[in-house]
Amino acid sequence: MTALRMRNAKFGLGDVVRHRIYPFRGIVFDVDPVFDNTEDWWLAIPEDVRPRKDQPFYHLLAENAESEYVAYVSEQNLVPDTSGEALRHAGIADVFEQDSSGAYRVRDRHPN
Repeated sequence: MTALRMRNAKFGLGDVVRHRIYPFRGIVFDVDPVFDNTEDWWLAIPEDVRPRKDQPFYHLLAENAESEYVAYVSEQNLVPDTSGEALRHAGIADVFEQDSSGAYRVRDRHPN
């Protein structure tokens, strides 16, 4: 097995991002410093577009025109979403709140 070199993540929790190829966007709710999914998942990606494993991978509350879902995306395939369009994913309110500037921050999870 080859050693993987870890890099600092370009995006953080609450960042709104867009996929650079496919028409979806979402909000980052978790970050893996390197690939941490199944080998079957990785091999299911066509080889000509398969991402490297030695980069951050992001868990997104994602949405496209038709649906809302959770996505797992490599850093190389994400760009900042600067559209300012509201996100509609139903899971956002469970994890994030928006501050007065419109930025998302993780909800405080302290019990009442």
